[in-house]
Amino acid sequence: MGRTVPQFITRPCRLQSSTALNAILTITEPNGRVFEYGIVPGRQFTIGRAKENDIVLNDRRVSRRHAYIDSSTGYRLVDGYFEEGRLVRSVNHVFVNGAASVEAQLADGDEITIGESKLRFRFVGLERKPDPVPEPVPYPSAVPQPAIHFAAQPATAFRTDETQAASAPVGIRYDDAPLGHTMMEISAREIIGRQSHLSVETTPATAEEIKALRRKARNLELLYEMSKTLGRVFDLEAIFDKATELIFRGTPADRVVALLADETPDGKILEYSLVQVGAKVRDMSVAQSSEKLTVSRTITNKVMSEKVAILSQDARTDEMFRGAESIVAQGVRSTICAPLITESNVHGVLYADRLDPFAAFSPDHLELISAVAAQTAVTVETVKSHKRLAREEVARANYGRFMPEYVVRQLLNDPQSFRLGGVNQLVTVLFADIRGFTALSEREKPERIVNLLNRYFSAMSEVIFAHGGTLDKYIGDGLMALFGAPTATPVDAVNAVKAAVAMQKRTILLNSETQAEGFPPISIGIGLHTGEATVGYIGSDKRSEYTAIGDTVNLAARLESNSTGGQILLSHASAAAAGGVFPVIQREPLIVKNRVQPVELFELKWS
Repeated sequence: MGRTVPQFITRPCRLQSSTALNAILTITEPNGRVFEYGIVPGRQFTIGRAKENDIVLNDRRVSRRHAYIDSSTGYRLVDGYFEEGRLVRSVNHVFVNGAASVEAQLADGDEITIGESKLRFRFVGLERKPDPVPEPVPYPSAVPQPAIHFAAQPATAFRTDETQAASAPVGIRYDDAPLGHTMMEISAREIIGRQSHLSVETTPATAEEIKALRRKARNLELLYEMSKTLGRVFDLEAIFDKATELIFRGTPADRVVALLADETPDGKILEYSLVQVGAKVRDMSVAQSSEKLTVSRTITNKVMSEKVAILSQDARTDEMFRGAESIVAQGVRSTICAPLITESNVHGVLYADRLDPFAAFSPDHLELISAVAAQTAVTVETVKSHKRLAREEVARANYGRFMPEYVVRQLLNDPQSFRLGGVNQLVTVLFADIRGFTALSEREKPERIVNLLNRYFSAMSEVIFAHGGTLDKYIGDGLMALFGAPTATPVDAVNAVKAAVAMQKRTILLNSETQAEGFPPISIGIGLHTGEATVGYIGSDKRSEYTAIGDTVNLAARLESNSTGGQILLSHASAAAAGGVFPVIQREPLIVKNRVQPVELFELKWS
């Protein structure tokens, strides 16, 4: 992976010609990657394939150190590099506007070829008279822009190396001012996979390289300190407190705001809905005036949607900001916004700005804040995962008492299915009830009855789940189960009949266990009916239950009430849906209230 190169993005601006203009190289590599690099007066910019160069070209035909641009007097391109005081020319040379060139004074629009890479040189801010820029229209400050207020969690002030950081007032206001003139960006891949620009070689390090190494060592020290802290923290407020502290210590930021993206119940990020979870200012003097501070929604939207970290500076001198009170009136000259980004998501942003009109952030500050944001994002994602797993564990435990495991997984994967209402679908409803339980309750102590019921319901629930049923509810000493809800299958009726048989056999086994404890044997009657029912969440927004309602449920309950201990009664619909593979005996039709025709009745022979 080549050296990360910050991208400079310019926007139209009316600047007069100057003898010390900034310049930009638009670089196209052989693999099609296009990026831009800003050139400023007064220094040298090295070009080559090695990582220690200022401009790194991922090109096999480019030498490790190929050329340099000297901007101390104009912009002079030189083929080669200095080694032990001697200029060493490159092997494949440098071409300017198609001609080989050892040295060339670059002019606006020059095309440079190095290896298979193309570099286009142009000045920034050079006024072109044939194509004048129209006078900018002032931002409509006369019409008040809507300010969105979000509640902030209280944050505790802490000491930094230099000064006392103060909590910003509750709430944050947004503005929609346009972006500034001079900007730098770092892409998501560069934020997450950033590598050192310096390579370890035997050649002595220059003073500039030593300075860069010291700076990076300081940043690594801060990030290491942060990693030790975040490994023990599972509270969002504490996480952002630590991130803010490191930003204050490693950069000259005057204010840091942490904004977290809202998300749907299934974890989908709502990138344009940011909620403040923390805000701090460097000292109390700033805190007293911070009620007027705003956050640029233009910048935060760009960072979230494009997954880039942005350094926007010189805002006050940019004519595009005329009338944009959010930055101009505050005197903000420099802003950094970095995404809380991981491999899987963008969870929000860290937003830092300087309020000194004569100061600005540097690219090094952009790198540090981006790294802090990326490390913070990993911890935020971990905290979210822990909370989500905890919620799922509670849900799994609750739903697991009533539904088989595969149904629980389906419901957890589709939280949107948890809403009031129902659908009509074909189900087989099973009712079971203990015969003679009232008399048993009168003879036994209540605690022994509760113990017996718990053991009975546990045994019956296991049988229902084992056959793909959903436990609808317990009704006194009886229960109701559904086969075919929430998910219907062609064998729901077969599974229901098999479950009924298994329940009768499990009752016999349970009796052998409880009789040794002095309990009399129990017997259950079971009724089954197959038909259409309305299945879903019934109740209110505060309390609801997953159940089935309709004539199918009522008829199944009537069949159970007409069964005797040890008996399984089926309607004709259930017997037919089960495929006629079970031995049944036809009984006298059952007269049911509100039904004109008697119900055909069958008894299942299971013993």
